[in-house]
Amino acid sequence: MTNNSGEPVVLIVDDDAGVLSVAGPLISRWGFQVIRSTNGREAIDLVQKLDVDVVMVDLRMPGVDGLGVLGAIRESAPDCRAILMTGYATEETKLQAVKLGALDYLPKPLDWRYLEQRFASIREDIERRQTICGVESEVARRLEFVGLTGRSPLMNDLFDLIRRLAPYARVALITGETGVGKELVAKAMHQLGPRRDKRFVAINCSAVVESLFESELFGHVRGAFTGATDHKVGLFEQANGGTIFLDEVGELPLSMQAKLLRVLELGEVYRVGSAEPRKIDVTIVAATNRDLEAEVAAGRFRSDLYYRLNIVELTVPPLRDRREDIPYLTASLLEECTQRLKKRIVGLTRSAERMLVSAEWPGNVRQLRNVIERAAILADGEFITDRELRAGLPRAARPALPVVTPLATPVVAPSLPVEVGLVSTVDAQEESLASANRTHIHRVLMSTGGNRQRAADKLGVSRRTFYRMLKRFDLGDQIRPRAVV
Repeated sequence: MTNNSGEPVVLIVDDDAGVLSVAGPLISRWGFQVIRSTNGREAIDLVQKLDVDVVMVDLRMPGVDGLGVLGAIRESAPDCRAILMTGYATEETKLQAVKLGALDYLPKPLDWRYLEQRFASIREDIERRQTICGVESEVARRLEFVGLTGRSPLMNDLFDLIRRLAPYARVALITGETGVGKELVAKAMHQLGPRRDKRFVAINCSAVVESLFESELFGHVRGAFTGATDHKVGLFEQANGGTIFLDEVGELPLSMQAKLLRVLELGEVYRVGSAEPRKIDVTIVAATNRDLEAEVAAGRFRSDLYYRLNIVELTVPPLRDRREDIPYLTASLLEECTQRLKKRIVGLTRSAERMLVSAEWPGNVRQLRNVIERAAILADGEFITDRELRAGLPRAARPALPVVTPLATPVVAPSLPVEVGLVSTVDAQEESLASANRTHIHRVLMSTGGNRQRAADKLGVSRRTFYRMLKRFDLGDQIRPRAVV
């Protein structure tokens, strides 16, 4: 989310003109473009209209306060980093700020040295994220193999097999679950074969009405049946000299299976209503998501046709078995979507990436494509978040939510005399930050046998600060020290 000059954008929101006049020039000097606002409502409008990377907002303002601004940011621009400023720090507002996604919770007057370090870290993160997005797209292009993307061992083995078989195979069977990309494998076989300059004709056998199969595949002559008002060339003749792809070949009726076997063995077709054979020369690539051996055993598929098709078999692995390919597939699919939608989306947030890698994918790459496209349509900013992804994932395919989510960064400036080094988490049951800190202090105090000086040293705070913490969390009389401190 950078502006045209390339500098990250910071929005400072405070009804105190003094803070704006001091903070603006300093943050500009640190390499950011600064926008100022004096009220929460205007700030929300600016975040929705502009590409803002960071919002620094005061807690107490007339009208919409800082927490209201944080809530709006979380809804409309979840990738925007938020910093809350206040001269009235409390545990309650701290917890609310954490829940609303605040990156920092800073007391006034501001510690400018700490803030400079914080903004340097934010700038590095923005630049790294932009670099990663660009690199992943470039890596995805480099990992593309004739329309297929992957770097996993399973896909590398498949690429190697295609490379070796394509120049020679005249009949091939591709197996794999629905949505794994069997047609892309068929196209790769065609592109790497000797007929790459000829036609590639595809038909989905499960999408054709049974009574029309023969006419679609082999054609018909005028008057062959009611409605046949003219001659029609079938798909096999259209593909003559090239490749025909029979997707979901396991759906072929038994009557058509016998006629397809004749084509494979004799290289000729009969148009419906004609007794004259027509010679054809095609490469036949069939695909199925069924277990054809089981279909043969059940009498639903001819064994002689199965053996004729299965001269060369290529198995496409499901997406769950090659999760390491998901980031590169995502980058490639997202690039396609953004070009088609004419939207500027540079990548995904970390949580969104983790969601994709850990999700179940019963629909494989086809499902991933649909989820990415839906998320790209819903995305308001330049990054897709887990919120947009979750909307497109079926409930059964969604990864389980973590029970505890640790904060990536401290939410309190280290210059404050507060709980430095304490566990600060928000779990699934909305456990309060104060309760978590109280538990941690109690545990440390127990480990020292009630020795408060040693407990303070373990926590990395002064003795005076530790006594204030004991008072705040009502722990002063809980453990009697073994020695007076």
